[in-house]
Amino acid sequence: MTAPNPTSTTVIRTAARARRARSRRPLLLALEIGVPILLLAAWWFGSLNSTDPFFPPLRDIMIEFQRLWLFDKFASDVLPSVGNFLLAYLIACAAGIVLGILLGLVKPLFWILDPIVQFVRSIPAVALLPIFIATMGFGNEVRVFAIALASLFPVLISTIDGVRAAEPLLLETARVYRLTRWEQLVRIYIPSASPQIFAGALVSLQVAFIVMITSEMMGAARGIGALTLLAQGSFDVKGMWAGIVLLGVLGYLANLLFTVTRRRALAWYLGAQKAASAD
Repeated sequence: MTAPNPTSTTVIRTAARARRARSRRPLLLALEIGVPILLLAAWWFGSLNSTDPFFPPLRDIMIEFQRLWLFDKFASDVLPSVGNFLLAYLIACAAGIVLGILLGLVKPLFWILDPIVQFVRSIPAVALLPIFIATMGFGNEVRVFAIALASLFPVLISTIDGVRAAEPLLLETARVYRLTRWEQLVRIYIPSASPQIFAGALVSLQVAFIVMITSEMMGAARGIGALTLLAQGSFDVKGMWAGIVLLGVLGYLANLLFTVTRRRALAWYLGAQKAASAD
């Protein structure tokens, strides 16, 4: 009897795992879509006859949501909030990646600046907001600066760690082939650090969203956070709930967009992980 070929056996097992994964995708997609719909349906029908002033029916909340956020306040409050959030987040990611690469590659610079980075990152940006407002006023620039500062450090620290964790064998091979510093950066350092960079960017995304809301609740006259706080203070419960729903929707969409971007940018890495797990 001929002994089975180990290579053929591995290929067959990998193909079987791939088929099982593909067969589970419709079920996972149905669960991902169906569970939120079921929860919303339970909330809708469970609150239809609610007379509690603090927990109005979901139907009334959605009517207020449509009136307030899709028509009256969309251009004046929603767009500025989203714009500040996106601008500050992009600034934080760009600055964090550039500074992280520099601090990861230049050891003397890391030794000099690391104590400062650790000190500043330990101070919540929300705690510094009153100082920013007192010195720079209530303009959008203050909110963008606060959001960017708060969301800078997760991506910065992740970039430093990712760059410093580059595979020594790859670096030695690059030296043997006499790759320039720029070629090493593009071909080795950035690809090897990109999974950690995206992990830090996800944390920065969540921090930026929180600080965006908080910064608008401190003295701002416009914005989603400001109007939600105003609705709470004026006992406009339906308006308050409409603001909370909008924040949940925006947070979900931001996370969904980030996930799609990460999957496309790290397709090579995710594919390698699947291949390694299949072995």
